[in-house]
Amino acid sequence: MVLSKAAVDTDGSVHSTFASRYVRTSLPRFKMPTNSIPKEAAQQIINDELMLDGNPRLNLASFVTTWMEPECDKLIMASINKNYVDMDEYPVTTELQNRCVNMIARLFNATLEESEAAVGVGTVGSSEAIMLAGLAFKRKWQHQRKEQGLPCDNPNIVTGANVQVCWEKFARYFEVELKEVKLREGYYVMDPQKAVEMVDENTICVAAILGSTLNGEFEDVKMLNDLLTEKNKETGWNTPIHVDAASGGFIAPFIYPDLEWDFRLPLVKSINVSGHKYGLVYAGIGWVIWRTKEDLPEDLIFHINYLGADQPTFTLNFSKGSSQVIAQYYQLIRLGYEGYRNVMENCRDNMVALKEGLEKTERFNIVSKDMGVPLVAFSLKDSSIHTEFEVSDLLRRFGWIVPAYTMPPDAQHVTVLRVVIREDFSRTLAERLINDIQKVLHELESLPGKVYAKISGEDSENHSTAVVKKTALETMREVTTAWKKLVQQNKRTSGVC
Repeated sequence: MVLSKAAVDTDGSVHSTFASRYVRTSLPRFKMPTNSIPKEAAQQIINDELMLDGNPRLNLASFVTTWMEPECDKLIMASINKNYVDMDEYPVTTELQNRCVNMIARLFNATLEESEAAVGVGTVGSSEAIMLAGLAFKRKWQHQRKEQGLPCDNPNIVTGANVQVCWEKFARYFEVELKEVKLREGYYVMDPQKAVEMVDENTICVAAILGSTLNGEFEDVKMLNDLLTEKNKETGWNTPIHVDAASGGFIAPFIYPDLEWDFRLPLVKSINVSGHKYGLVYAGIGWVIWRTKEDLPEDLIFHINYLGADQPTFTLNFSKGSSQVIAQYYQLIRLGYEGYRNVMENCRDNMVALKEGLEKTERFNIVSKDMGVPLVAFSLKDSSIHTEFEVSDLLRRFGWIVPAYTMPPDAQHVTVLRVVIREDFSRTLAERLINDIQKVLHELESLPGKVYAKISGEDSENHSTAVVKKTALETMREVTTAWKKLVQQNKRTSGVC
């Protein structure tokens, strides 16, 4: 019998990966290995370790898309080797990005002629988009102050305390004071009236959130616009609004079309949205759109020509893949308005079903709103015996990743669990999750009684089991205590998406 050369691996034996020497040593962690290993072995070993990650489809903490159609997967793989910044070499990809910008701008009711180009850019995500929008506001405010002969060294942004952490990053990285409107129990978004009261002559913009990461609620951008318009008239200022629509920008136009939050409001000068959330694209794509060219200062735009042609660029990242841009264009033309509306309506209906199922248990308070991002945020009615962190921890045994977190100041005493309903979360999964939550509650209820009985000697036969249960309970308590310490130290524990 003659063996083909391909059947013999590099260590001279005829074996599967699991019968080879490559599984008998640990993978390198801190230093590159001296020798190569077969590609099949490298792939298998890494794949095996990755199996210990959570299942993305069951990660109900994340707003980010975890499923796309196989046809789009093929387009992504076909373009994964294209560097988006090489606009001259990949003009079609650049054209597709511009088409996306124009479609999204019109979706947000930008006032444009039929063939007029919108002002915007694709980004790695909403974090980069927010950085760019914030820089544009800061630079424009500085120009105006200099023209008026006024100091321009103390800019600030007014937001709610419920903003995502990228706003804190922008403020710290680019030296802008972040003035946060504190929350209160029962009201977990920015109060427009309090926000406008905090505005002063150094405020470069007020940032409103269309879809809070805490409870999915849409902030009242219309009221903010009206109140700020009155203050601008009284003071002579021209304080604008930015809308962080990372989560809600691809929801509101389809199922709440009459809600005024976008460029229909005069003070809204820029909007960011995450294509990789309800734009239905895998992680790595965001968008920022400006109302007019005047809202994006020209001195922030760089022009390069070493790649073969004059290329204007306004991004924090330079090289990046083209795949997500192409995937976004696929979704926009594949689904159209009708398709996006159907997806968002399904998400909303499944959210309602999950909420009603939780309410039937009579164990939870629902803190999310019906109008907003399709998610359910809920807290235990009685957390004196068991906490939301313990529920979250035990749900992982069923594969579910359901985050528990405390609210920001001044509602940090409130702890919630949150389930985000994405496109690939079906009614069947919603029903299964409710059943598993009920199992967890039943198990938590049984723990204290069993431990107490066995410690007091009522069940000495299974003393070892009692010790195990007690240890598990103590471990969950330690997790809860750690989170409470974070809150006491004013550490932010929310805004993760």
